[in-house]
Amino acid sequence: MDSNRASSEQDLSVAGSMAAGSELGPLTLEGIEGVETPKIVDWEDLQQELARLWSLSAALKKAKERKESLAQKLESIIEVRRESLRQTNELEEMRQQVETRKVALGNLSMRTMRTSEDVKNQREQLCLTIRMLLVAGKNLSAAHQQLQEANKLLSGRRGHGHLRNLQKMLRTRQQYMVNQVAALYPVKGLDEQTYREKHNSGLQLTTLPLKKMSFFSDKKEFQSSASVLGYVAHAALLIASYLDVPLRYPLRLGGSRSYIHDYAPSVESISSDLSANPILTGMNAKPTEFPLFLEGQDTTRAAYAIFLLNKDLEQLLNYIGAESLGPRHVLANLKELMRIIQSQEYIDM
Repeated sequence: MDSNRASSEQDLSVAGSMAAGSELGPLTLEGIEGVETPKIVDWEDLQQELARLWSLSAALKKAKERKESLAQKLESIIEVRRESLRQTNELEEMRQQVETRKVALGNLSMRTMRTSEDVKNQREQLCLTIRMLLVAGKNLSAAHQQLQEANKLLSGRRGHGHLRNLQKMLRTRQQYMVNQVAALYPVKGLDEQTYREKHNSGLQLTTLPLKKMSFFSDKKEFQSSASVLGYVAHAALLIASYLDVPLRYPLRLGGSRSYIHDYAPSVESISSDLSANPILTGMNAKPTEFPLFLEGQDTTRAAYAIFLLNKDLEQLLNYIGAESLGPRHVLANLKELMRIIQSQEYIDM
């Protein structure tokens, strides 16, 4: 009987354990107090023990339900915190974006202010330029009106056309007078042999180079050269008077004994007047005469006289807009001077 009782108590204990396991889930024997020495419940105490087990099972079930409820609440709180953290991160990102945009807006505002200042300055400069243009326009209009009035004056009876006609008439008269000079003193270029054959043929102006004349030259050659230089000086003086040009080196005509003046002070006069005032010396300088002939004269002085005569011809050529042919081409320069004045282009200048 005791053995049967013990067996039934063992079965109830196992059943209670299984019932408890069904409530608590799969149970393991590890960590259970008294698993090695199971508690033996008497039959009399079995009902009380079962009631205690059922009470514990119900308490465990409530604890589990509370745990699940707390787990759900905790999960809900965690989810809320997670959502709050996400929103906080989004708000932080939005705040950073707002700060960035605020900085960009500030920079844009500064650029806008600078641009406004530049526009203001440019507007002021533009207004100043417009005022200047208006003043310039008024001046231009006044100048245009003056130009029209001047054109009316020039186109009148005493205007530019009349002046051009007078200039043409004057140049025509000058050309006529120079034609008379050219007819009086025709210039022919001859070589030395032709000169020896024709040096007695009238007033054709020819001369030999000065370097070919010497102390032993023929006296007729000296006289012919002096006559030619006298004729050239006369022709140059006449043309200068017709053109109303004061010669830089004045001439004193005397036929074959003509002279040319140079106002540059000589070395002798400078050395003798060293103690004098240089300004007064220059103002009171007397011209030095140089002979345009060789007979009885220093060759150097005569050569310098021919050089000065050629400078007078160069002055006349420059006056009519031509160039000299060279310092040793007296007759060629005279011929060129006459040719230009006798041409139609001189009338149309």
